[in-house]
Amino acid sequence: MAVKKIRKIANWILWAVSATSIAVFVLFFFGGDAENSPYADTQLWDPKYMDSLIYWIYIMFGLAIGALVGFGVFSFSTSLKAKPKAALASLGALIGFGAILVIAYALGDATPLPNINADSQQFNVPFWLKLTDMWIYSLYIMFTLCTLSMLGGAFFKFFNK
Repeated sequence: MAVKKIRKIANWILWAVSATSIAVFVLFFFGGDAENSPYADTQLWDPKYMDSLIYWIYIMFGLAIGALVGFGVFSFSTSLKAKPKAALASLGALIGFGAILVIAYALGDATPLPNINADSQQFNVPFWLKLTDMWIYSLYIMFTLCTLSMLGGAFFKFFNK
């Protein structure tokens, strides 16, 4: 009974997030150009609902990080008494994610970018440049790890038959 209820709630959440994402992307691509755009005389596209898209991405990113940390802490706290080894394994995933972020931040380049407009100059400082590189590199690392785990799982499933 409980599994059906959890599955039903998860299914509704998936549909709600998917519908909201589709609506935001449709608004972004088909919502028209912004009024009083500084790019009105050029060939550049200035979407009217760019802020909505960026805020939705921030919300999804925050929920993903919150879920990662929340489920990791919950898993650690519930399995600490029953299975200490399993608890350390779940804590290892959080430590691994933190290590990926630290390594990616260390790999970031702090060289200021040339030829950017005055509005963006406040972010052309080493902290923001390294932070941006950290997220880009961590996405590369996580994508690679996910791809390798999918291929490895398929490989082991194929040869263990």
